[in-house]
Amino acid sequence: MSDLELYVLPGCPYCAKVTSKLDELGLDYETHEVPSSHAQRDEVEQVSGQTGVPVLVDPDHDVTGMPESDDIVAYLEETYA
Repeated sequence: MSDLELYVLPGCPYCAKVTSKLDELGLDYETHEVPSSHAQRDEVEQVSGQTGVPVLVDPDHDVTGMPESDDIVAYLEETYA
C-alpha cells in the first residue's frame, strides 16, 4: 500500500490528469481538497512552497511536495509503471 497524497481542487483539469494516471496505475492515494482561493491554501503552501495544485506527496520516495501535473505524471510513470 502506498502513502501517496494529492492536493487537488475539484474541477481542476490538471488535477484530473494526475488522478487519471494514479487510477490507471492502480495506486492508492489520499486526496486533500484545497480551497478555491489561493490565499486560503495554507496547507498546500506548507507542503510545496506554492499555492497551485495539483501537488503530490510521496514519503516512500522522499517527495515532499511536487507541483506541476506533467512532472507528476512523468514521475508516476517512472516510479510506479
